[in-house]
Amino acid sequence: MSFAFTALVSMLVVLGIMVLVHEFGHFAMAKLFGVRVEVFSIGFGKRLIGFRRGDTDYRISLLPLGGYVKMSGENPGDSRTGDPAEFASHPRWQRILIGLAGPVANFLLAFLLMTGLYMMHNEVPNYMSGPAVADVVPPDTPAARAGIQPGDRFVRFDKDINPTWEQVGMRAALDANSYIPVTVERNLNGQIQRVDLELFLADPSKGQHFELDSIGLLPRVQNGPLGVRGVMPGNPADKAGLRAGDKIVSVDGQQVHSVSAVMAILQQSQGKAVTVVALRGNQTLSFTTKPIWGDDGRGRMGYRLGFYPMPEPFHVEQLPLHKAVRESAKVNLQYSGLIIDVLRRLLSHGSNVQQLSGPIGIARETGEAVTAPGWQPLIGTMALISLNLGIFNLLPIPILDGGMILLLLIEGILRRDLNQEFKERVYQVAFVVLVLFAAFVMFNDVAKLNILSKLKP
Repeated sequence: MSFAFTALVSMLVVLGIMVLVHEFGHFAMAKLFGVRVEVFSIGFGKRLIGFRRGDTDYRISLLPLGGYVKMSGENPGDSRTGDPAEFASHPRWQRILIGLAGPVANFLLAFLLMTGLYMMHNEVPNYMSGPAVADVVPPDTPAARAGIQPGDRFVRFDKDINPTWEQVGMRAALDANSYIPVTVERNLNGQIQRVDLELFLADPSKGQHFELDSIGLLPRVQNGPLGVRGVMPGNPADKAGLRAGDKIVSVDGQQVHSVSAVMAILQQSQGKAVTVVALRGNQTLSFTTKPIWGDDGRGRMGYRLGFYPMPEPFHVEQLPLHKAVRESAKVNLQYSGLIIDVLRRLLSHGSNVQQLSGPIGIARETGEAVTAPGWQPLIGTMALISLNLGIFNLLPIPILDGGMILLLLIEGILRRDLNQEFKERVYQVAFVVLVLFAAFVMFNDVAKLNILSKLKP
């Protein structure tokens, strides 16, 4: 079975589930308030199959990339009869709740998916419970100024003796904005050295969270080199000749054992060419390539080579319900923050709109998640897509749920309905803009495929 076929089928299934949940949110809330639902459709366009029950036609339509719920008197151009079952006949607060129900259903789905995953299959990196050994130590960081070197093992971190990286992270967060005593064993050869380490936050008044990499402490997540799961076509790693299955030993002469270490070295290069030493079977290869500036995969801008790493060594835990709920809430908030940050950068012209992906990009992501080992990549991808769908629909654009809610709030403030002809014109303009935007994203997808195919060796 080809990857293209797998990607297409997985995208249709995943999007079908996301849309079904989203539209069911609108449907259930509308039914709760007694609004007549005329159509519940998965997909747009020509009706393929379905059945009618009561007032509602449940159908699957020709174009599977979306779906909708059609309520009586919902659209500005619909004729109004004053029927109490019409959408417009209900109080504004009920109509707002109906609009919110779709995105909320997507948020709830993402939360339940991650909660279930953590209860059944929570992958915990091995390094978190092992000895705290430092990887690359970036220059001009508190760790470097304190004299910590790659390979140092922490035998004392403030009050903790022989701490794990989990303990180091917790203790560092507690001791933020202070100097603490640290003792390390140099290169595991028995040489002991005591240093004072500065812990700081850039601006705690803005609620910035403490992170170990901000002070130059990068955990050694494994003893061996960093494995490459795949490369992004057309990116520096691909052009240099790096391939799936290779193992990155060093970058610019510094041994690396994690993506964080590679990223730290690339930031030091400031865009200059770097030398990458990798293993391919028993063969040692050396590549010289120039990193590019872009999203580092965690919602932050930085220099990157464009490859997918092999998973870090991990073990599986089954979390109890209360811990799974907490972890699910935490990761979904992080995902949501990244999505909102990307939207903010797009609106402020801080990010290139050509980075946006449509159906082809989604197919590629879902295909990789389906073919990756274990359930975690697929569940995580589904949760992220569900959050994307929920947040996108809350944008204050007419036709989208957020636009409808905005108009209802404006009418509530004015204590009267807006002119019907005006609302029809607003919806028409918004529809054209969304169609053009969708066409641009799909064209961007196809263009990237064409470009990438030409760049493949």
